Amino acid sequence: MLSVKYAVFGSLENNCYLITDEASRLSALIDCTECSDKMKKFIEGADLSYIFLTHGHFDHITGVKGIKEETGAKVVISREDEPMLSSSRHSLAVFCGSEQNDVTADILVSDGDEIALGESIIKVIKTPGHTKGGVCYLCDDKLFTGDTLFFCSCGRTDFPGGSETQMLQSLKKIASLNGDYTVYPGHDRFSKLDFERANNPYMK
Repeated sequence: MLSVKYAVFGSLENNCYLITDEASRLSALIDCTECSDKMKKFIEGADLSYIFLTHGHFDHITGVKGIKEETGAKVVISREDEPMLSSSRHSLAVFCGSEQNDVTADILVSDGDEIALGESIIKVIKTPGHTKGGVCYLCDDKLFTGDTLFFCSCGRTDFPGGSETQMLQSLKKIASLNGDYTVYPGHDRFSKLDFERANNPYMK
């Protein structure tokens, strides 16, 4: 089983998640907005194996370099979004006055890939639309959707690499999953997939 701890970071109020496999006590961070005292306190005591990135925009990756250096955690991102880790233009940092802390990926994932975190299996679901390489991570009854699926909404598609057509296809793909998962988005409140199927106008 997987436990979830979360906190909100940065001016864009990003949700970052510390997930822990209860059997092995191995942990992973999903998205890493900053390498601040707050973030270090958030992960304090965790045996951090991975940093899973839902996509490569600056507000989700700025802290990755520092946390990777401090913990040795392996950085996981899709092949399509990997260039964002070392380009302030691709990550949009340069356009938003944010810093770009270049970092290299350790694992490049594709749709359907699975990564073991102790006894828990993290499954990768490719969900382009917000970025070319956006992904969601699925484990047990938990779905981490980054900036793809929000509470009664979805991620923007007007940034470089975004696509409204792909976003709607990705939301349809998520809606077709078998089960009522708890939705942990990159911003805003948590939800349930059945609720989103019934109420989210972008999933209809």
